[in-house]
Amino acid sequence: MNRHRAPWVRGVALALAATLLSACANAPQRSPLAAWSPSPNHDARQAQVIVLHHTQMDSFDEALATLKSANDHGRVSAHYLIAEDGRIVQLVDERARAWHAGVGRWRGMGDLNDASIGIELDNDGSEPFAEAQIDALIRLLDDLCTRLAIPRTAVIAHADLAPTRKADPSAQFPWARLAAAGFSEWPRAEAPPAPEGFDPVLALALLGYDTGNLPAALAAFRRRFRGIEARLATDVDGALPAAFDDEDRRLLFDLQQQRLGR
Repeated sequence: MNRHRAPWVRGVALALAATLLSACANAPQRSPLAAWSPSPNHDARQAQVIVLHHTQMDSFDEALATLKSANDHGRVSAHYLIAEDGRIVQLVDERARAWHAGVGRWRGMGDLNDASIGIELDNDGSEPFAEAQIDALIRLLDDLCTRLAIPRTAVIAHADLAPTRKADPSAQFPWARLAAAGFSEWPRAEAPPAPEGFDPVLALALLGYDTGNLPAALAAFRRRFRGIEARLATDVDGALPAAFDDEDRRLLFDLQQQRLGR
């Protein structure tokens, strides 16, 4: 009796195993650190960069609702949303394209939604970022970079890829703290002045900025690496002059040297 039933039992077991394997393969790629609250606003892609945003909204709940529906410009989402108290919510499978970056360029990449993980931080853009929130962000970055093999230096601001449109996260974001934790690029404190003949525009491009609009790229660089929020002053013709000062040159030279392994 058992001999006659064994092939049938084995067939059921194999079918069940195949079903379970298929379910696992199709399950969303999720962080163990985050609650799952899916947004339908996404499609498929592969991540190489992590982009940080601030929500510029009044509350976590308002931001969460918007990231699962739409704002004034249409449907929008991010892979993760981090509350001020450190709660992490995942909205989109890491293998899918969340709609957070918009039009922009970074290191020659034009479709940053296709190449990035988007992380929104609950912050209105005018206040300091909460300690618990940054602690949670660092844990999440460690998890993402480890699991997805994203370089730890490939953590950028939304404004870095879209300097003519965006200013997030604001100048209050603690980039130095992220760098101290091993994420993002950061100039060395003891970096010397830039030498004669140094080209800051080439260094800015090497770092990843699109220098097609040089004043905007420089403004984004200053916001991130110097904590300067204000845009550059316009000249008599109303244009934004790109005037690198000695500190810009010093920082850019050191970042260039680090990128070249020096």
